[in-house]
Amino acid sequence: MSSLHEEVLPESLPSNPMQTADEWFRLANRERLQPNPDAMVIATAGTDGRPSARVVLCKKFVPHPGFIVFFTNYASRKATEMENRPEVAAVFHWDLLRRQMRIEGHVVRSPADESDEYFASRSWQSRVGAWASRQSRRVADRPALLRQVAETAQRFGVDFRDGRFVDVDTPPVVDRPPFWGGYRLWVSRLELWVEGEGRVHDRALWERQLTRDPDGEVVTGPWTATRLQP
Repeated sequence: MSSLHEEVLPESLPSNPMQTADEWFRLANRERLQPNPDAMVIATAGTDGRPSARVVLCKKFVPHPGFIVFFTNYASRKATEMENRPEVAAVFHWDLLRRQMRIEGHVVRSPADESDEYFASRSWQSRVGAWASRQSRRVADRPALLRQVAETAQRFGVDFRDGRFVDVDTPPVVDRPPFWGGYRLWVSRLELWVEGEGRVHDRALWERQLTRDPDGEVVTGPWTATRLQP
């Protein structure tokens, strides 16, 4: 691992950073030096400009044409803010690899089949939980939430007792709820950061323009690269 700690970014920065970013993401997931190497902070802003941030899991990294995918409840606070202000920022920090990746860009909802595919890959307990949760809404207390989950579990023919789902021989069929799905974060700015001795870090920034064609599809422009002081 020492070679990783001593590395710097190449002197001649690549014209497209997404391949390097994808390699970093794959390495972090392969090494698994932290419990959730796919965890990232997503920052959004409300219509009043007030920012908010939370940790979500990046479930897909697509270097070409350049977006990442995460999933959430479409009625949650972050989803509501993204629908109103689709410009967001994300940060990965892999402490033991001494690397950080910062992303800014534009979010659009994932195609339905992408959301369906990922939802079907989740455990049946998580799928029932997605139906049960009115994410970001207020709840009177913990017992009220547990009753809500138990009522939802009964709809799918399973039991939820004492805060746990009861194991079943045959998992229930639980399709994706219409209020739950994915977002694609199209990258317009990407910064790669490598920790340096004496805090003389190595940083580089890539930027490109994102536009929408008449059909609403995202169109990407060429990247420009520059180094940044630490």
